[in-house]
Amino acid sequence: MEQVQSCSTTSYKFPWGKLRRTDRLFEIMQMFRAGKLWRGQEIAERLEVSLRTIYRDIDTLVASGVAIEGERGVGYILREPIFLPPLTLSVPELEALHLGMEILRKTASAEMVEAAEQLLIKVEAVLPSTRQGRNHLGELSVYTPGLKVKLHHLAGLKQAISSKHIVKIDYETLSGKTSSRRIQPLQIEYWGRVWTCTAWCELREDFRVFRIDKITACRATIDTFRSEPGKTYKDYLATFDARDKKN
Repeated sequence: MEQVQSCSTTSYKFPWGKLRRTDRLFEIMQMFRAGKLWRGQEIAERLEVSLRTIYRDIDTLVASGVAIEGERGVGYILREPIFLPPLTLSVPELEALHLGMEILRKTASAEMVEAAEQLLIKVEAVLPSTRQGRNHLGELSVYTPGLKVKLHHLAGLKQAISSKHIVKIDYETLSGKTSSRRIQPLQIEYWGRVWTCTAWCELREDFRVFRIDKITACRATIDTFRSEPGKTYKDYLATFDARDKKN
């Protein structure tokens, strides 16, 4: 998407139709750069979306750390300048970054999709004006046929790994059988089509790999675990090395 006119003009139209959410968030940031007070309705009219959409977008920007102050019905203003350390990216580096973010947007959980969009907004804000608003994917495209599952428990498992909390899960196998487990989650992996969580299973007293889209319930407990010899992710990977040596 290319910007038709600068954000300081009174006419702000996008003949290519509605903006993607990432582009819209970037345009909102550009509008706030001037340091003036903006009413939500003014932003909505310029970007040709509903006022409710603008309220959600501003909430997203604030949650990502942008210092926007104000309230609905009154107006919003940027109190602190948008700043990132000096950043110079080549065209191939930009393509690589956008490719990685596009893969996340097509395959990850809602939380990671949101993080990817916020990262692109921050990077876009510090690019030279000649590179802003471009389709940096260029000749690259990402297709995920058949990948329609929602990863409701990916964020919770990721948090449990960081805090070393044992979780209880209900799991449905590929054959349709269900079971409940207490696991020590160790690592999350992406295999191109599915996400998995490798864990130490207290029921089996061994490593197990669970497909995250097959986890029907995930509840964090107050119990924590320590990295014990023989139960770490490094130990799990070592089992593959041992198998290769035998073969």
